[in-house]
Amino acid sequence: MPRHVDHVGRRRLIAEAVCHLADERGLEGVTLRDVAARAQVSMGAVQRCFRTKEEMLVFALGHIGERIGERVRARLVRSPAQSAGTALGHAADEISLLREEHRAEARVWLAFVAQAAVSTVLAKTLKANYAALQEVFARLISEADESTGSAVPLDPQREARTLLALADGLTAHVLIGHLTPHEAHDLLHTHLAGLWEGPVRPPHTTSHLPDRR
Repeated sequence: MPRHVDHVGRRRLIAEAVCHLADERGLEGVTLRDVAARAQVSMGAVQRCFRTKEEMLVFALGHIGERIGERVRARLVRSPAQSAGTALGHAADEISLLREEHRAEARVWLAFVAQAAVSTVLAKTLKANYAALQEVFARLISEADESTGSAVPLDPQREARTLLALADGLTAHVLIGHLTPHEAHDLLHTHLAGLWEGPVRPPHTTSHLPDRR
């Protein structure tokens, strides 16, 4: 009787092997043979799960995105009574990968970002991940802004894009040692506090620079 193979579980196992190798030597050091050895499966098993190395990398990138997304959702579920502003801070914390236990994940994430600059397929996957995170941020920003009753509402999408870019930048700055995790955390939450405590905001409209001719 043929043995049942858990293909979903095997693909995730292989994705984890890709991440470990990428953390150790970068994506250029990830080969199908080394992935098979690290995952303790045969080369044939890897090739049955993924037709090409690029397909394997795309799945691994999606796997990392799902893992981060699950942590964000779990963080929000643990405190259902929290305000939208507090929830936004928790989500931004998770996505920034500032904690020591997420340092390896940060290295792998940035390795994929660098590779996506020259890989259309990886870039497409990365953009989809960013779009999903941006929607989470925008929803929380909108809910938090409504609760403040501000006369000049924020543009949720613009602020979500800004926050996402800030979080990604802080990941890189901590990773190379330009900022400590504590300094990055302080910058992140100072920015968040400034959304509702800062000076008069620009109106939620499309603006144009004045004609200086």
